[in-house]
Amino acid sequence: MVDSLLRDQATPEVPAARSLAGQVLSVPLLGKLAGANLVIVLAAFLGVAVERRLHLPGSAVSILGIALAVSLTLNLALVYIALRPLSDLEATAARVSAGDMGARVAPSMLADRNMMRIGSTLNALLDRLMEDRARVRRLAAQVISAQDEERARVARELHDSTAQILTAVMLQLGVAARESTSGPLDARIATLRELTAEALEEVRSMAHTMHPRVLDDLGLVAALEWLARQTGAAEALDVQVLADHDTSAIPAPLASVLYRVAQEALRNVVRHAGAANANLTLRIDPRSATLEVSDDGAGFDLRRAEERRPGMGLFSMRERVALVNGQLTVASAPGQGTRVVATVPLTN
Repeated sequence: MVDSLLRDQATPEVPAARSLAGQVLSVPLLGKLAGANLVIVLAAFLGVAVERRLHLPGSAVSILGIALAVSLTLNLALVYIALRPLSDLEATAARVSAGDMGARVAPSMLADRNMMRIGSTLNALLDRLMEDRARVRRLAAQVISAQDEERARVARELHDSTAQILTAVMLQLGVAARESTSGPLDARIATLRELTAEALEEVRSMAHTMHPRVLDDLGLVAALEWLARQTGAAEALDVQVLADHDTSAIPAPLASVLYRVAQEALRNVVRHAGAANANLTLRIDPRSATLEVSDDGAGFDLRRAEERRPGMGLFSMRERVALVNGQLTVASAPGQGTRVVATVPLTN
């Protein structure tokens, strides 16, 4: 019982002691130095007074020397303790500079009030930056969504209206060719049918490029396979697709983002890489979907390419992936090909 009462009485003193220590540590550096030196000076005067009363020869000089040594040591220790939280500020700034926007300055028992204000101000600035960044991303997502919807609408118009009209023209020209009895007219009709067929193919290709209906109808894997066939047929490039065929876990917005990444990456391969082979690899797990586009082309210096070729598409790919909280990495070096990896989360 006595031990219990003693423990109950002693418990409240711990927070009080900690609170007192926190108050002392939170005093500004100038106050710490002034207070410490004042204590040392008072102790020195007290020592000299005791020496005079006791008539101890030569001890006054020793007391003053000891006081100066203790003062220097204590001042150095206080300065070191007061400036130590600066390393936390530096580490936080380095993490933010490296892309970790969630980094914050942690509270420190060693920081005085001025240093704590600096950390709090930096944290507030980072919070505001994250809010502004989230707002910009929401607006950009709305813009991209509206753009995709408009592209899909135009693609439907081209496929369902313009392409149908050209098909009807082809049929009418076929009827005219069968009914014609003039050789020169037959030649002109044949030329018109060839031109109409080319226009029809161009319209269909444009519609699929703007928004492939196969992506909505058959899913991402079928769209990637169609993209590989179209690219291989139009360019001297062998494109292979390696994919998990169960893509039901990928929502339509994420599938659209991955398809656009593949489309832009293959466009870059055709324009800049000079590659003979390219691979599209789609991997799906319960938490994420990853698309990798690799080639055996010339490769490039990534940093210099981003500085000198802003139209290369790397920025637009990164932004599209970032808008769905994904991550895009590009690995390349001269003579070693290029690898573009886009990973998007399937869970919030």
